[in-house]
Amino acid sequence: MEIKAKRTLVKSAPELWELADDLARLEAWMGGFVGASAPVTVEITKRIPERCIVWRSAGTGEARIQVALAESGFGTSVEITASGEDAGTSANDALERLLDELGSPDRRPFRAG
Repeated sequence: MEIKAKRTLVKSAPELWELADDLARLEAWMGGFVGASAPVTVEITKRIPERCIVWRSAGTGEARIQVALAESGFGTSVEITASGEDAGTSANDALERLLDELGSPDRRPFRAG
């Protein structure tokens, strides 16, 4: 089973890459995709900084997720492709949540200057 989700986000590729290039986050996203209640150990199989990252589940069952970034007008086009035999019934929802997380504004604590 392969599913895709695509959205243009109002963030730069470097901002999105900072979020996507995080092992703990990749493991949490994989857990959501396969319907696990906890993060799933993953292995990164392809990494092109600020362009593409691909990872797969490192345990039983084969699940794979790819996030591709491309400049698009005033933002960045984000395309997620995921496949796996163990994908949970809410796999489409998991990809939409992943896009929501990537697109959400950064919340940084106020710092007095």
